[in-house]
Amino acid sequence: MDDCSSLAALSIEVWTGTYLRNGINGHFADYVLDHYTPAHFAEALQNPAEQLLVSQNRDGIDGYIRVSHGRPSPAGGASHTEISTFYVQPRHQGHGIGIRLLQAGLQLCRSNGWDAPWLTSNSENSRAISFYLRNGFEHAGLTGFRINDAEYVNDVLQYRSL
Repeated sequence: MDDCSSLAALSIEVWTGTYLRNGINGHFADYVLDHYTPAHFAEALQNPAEQLLVSQNRDGIDGYIRVSHGRPSPAGGASHTEISTFYVQPRHQGHGIGIRLLQAGLQLCRSNGWDAPWLTSNSENSRAISFYLRNGFEHAGLTGFRINDAEYVNDVLQYRSL
């Protein structure tokens, strides 16, 4: 619970840095400030179907993976386990943190007897999609990510098997 504010700050940093390349408007600012709060993470930590694993260096958290059980894939199929958030601070990317977090998240699924996970990634985030495809995921379909009245295309990726 002591990490909730750090998780919120890291999420805001990664989300805005990834998706807001041409400035910040109220539409996106309201979304990110409503969804990435310490209270949001405190609620997740109290839910047994939500598991968060963090990477921490000597100064603090530099990445995390959030696995949510009981969420069916929008592409169909048998999986009800989602990697709902997976963020590594940009300055720490490329140092193995992401692969270690992903492996820990997959092991968490195995240990809990959960399905092979699925996830969504913005279709324009080619770097993330390439990472997932290199690490055992495959394309399963497309879905829309809604913020208010706007919809953004996301790839649905499914892990091949645990």
